[in-house]
Amino acid sequence: MIKKLDHFVLTVKDVEKTIHFYTVILGMQKETFGEGRIALRFGEQKINLHEAGHEFEPKAKHPLPGSADLCFITEEKIESVISHLQKHNVEVEEGPVKRTGAVGPIVSVYVRDPDHNLIELSNYLD
Repeated sequence: MIKKLDHFVLTVKDVEKTIHFYTVILGMQKETFGEGRIALRFGEQKINLHEAGHEFEPKAKHPLPGSADLCFITEEKIESVISHLQKHNVEVEEGPVKRTGAVGPIVSVYVRDPDHNLIELSNYLD
């Protein structure tokens, strides 16, 4: 039985642009592991990065940049998240809107990362 998510892989066009977005905008930490592989760490999880056309084996059958739709829970209030995004000229595509998260109701805003993956940033509602 599955307990939690350890990591997932994003296939990206430009690793450096992706690192910038996920570290500067979303506050994750860059980590180098193995033979120069890059991950983005947050909480007890991480995102491993594969550069499109140079993926590590084994890989997804059809890895494509921009095909992910991800939801991240933040401790920052959604108003602060929006303000931070605006300071970094990141367009909020939708929100704030109420949605249903894994353990209860959330309020979310939607943005796009450099590969146009849909990124949902959310807070649990009390």
